[in-house]
Amino acid sequence: MSHFGFPLEAIIIFFVVIGVSVYLDLTAHKKIRDITLADAVKWAIFWIVLALLFYVYLWLRFNKEWADLYLAGYVLEKSLSVDNLMVFIAIFSSFGIQTHLQHRILYWGILGALVFRAIFVVIGTGLFLASPWVGFVFAALVAWTAIQMLKSSSEEEKIVDYSHHWSVKLTGKLFPIYTRLHQEHFFVKHKKLSLPELEHVTRKGLLYATPAFLCLVVIEISDIAFAFDSVPAVIAVTQEPLLVYAAMIFAILGLRTLYFVIAVLNKYLAYLQTAVIALLFFIAAKMTLQSWNHVFGDTGIHIAPSVSLMIVLGTLGAGVLASFIFPNRRKEE
Repeated sequence: MSHFGFPLEAIIIFFVVIGVSVYLDLTAHKKIRDITLADAVKWAIFWIVLALLFYVYLWLRFNKEWADLYLAGYVLEKSLSVDNLMVFIAIFSSFGIQTHLQHRILYWGILGALVFRAIFVVIGTGLFLASPWVGFVFAALVAWTAIQMLKSSSEEEKIVDYSHHWSVKLTGKLFPIYTRLHQEHFFVKHKKLSLPELEHVTRKGLLYATPAFLCLVVIEISDIAFAFDSVPAVIAVTQEPLLVYAAMIFAILGLRTLYFVIAVLNKYLAYLQTAVIALLFFIAAKMTLQSWNHVFGDTGIHIAPSVSLMIVLGTLGAGVLASFIFPNRRKEE
């Protein structure tokens, strides 16, 4: 089979479809304060259908072999991205970010993912060398996040002042931070703040970052960390850059709306958050095992993406089932 390369027609169609779709998604949710389950499901289906239509285009315009390679990469990336979904939930829980602001943060996070995934695809197989060590670090962070969620699982109060939040303590001395959310802004100018509001800054400056921006940075870092794992996996399926990039982007775009399906259900299902915490520990263990196999020698224990996906879906299903069987016990606890 010859190289797929970069057909100009395919590139134009891909970026036009992605650009228009992301714009429509943002416009549709621009004034929505609380995303409903029905809306989240509709958009999740929309992104899946769009990915499959691109598969049909590749099949009809080029050939079935290229289309199958794209679809295999898409399914693999989708399976691996479910882990990222659980981490998104943990990050937003850590920051106490509400649904309407979650959509804005994930929207900009996806735009960042478009750029970083393109860079990673260009780097290509070089990620194989770096990914094991990144895996160890990120596994520790995921486990720490799970522990924090476990400690605060019974506390659902909205965070008003982030002065003592870990993100502000870590970065407050690096650049000026306004320690409260300012509507939905990532940054706020000094002249926009009143004298009482200026009491909530880490230090004086012309421009202040808000906790929403800090949350966006953490979301972006988590996506980059997972890219060290998923990009080499998809490249192992096909080395054609355009097919790899298209497979990853369609999978990531659909992941954002799938997140809201889980997030909305979490309001009504008492044990779903417990299931998410359990999955975070599983993800941390899986990343540690994968990194160990690469750095210190093969243990003979491998968790295939299909098995990982079954564990994730099974655990979430158990959380949903427990919520229906014991609807009042969690409230009593």
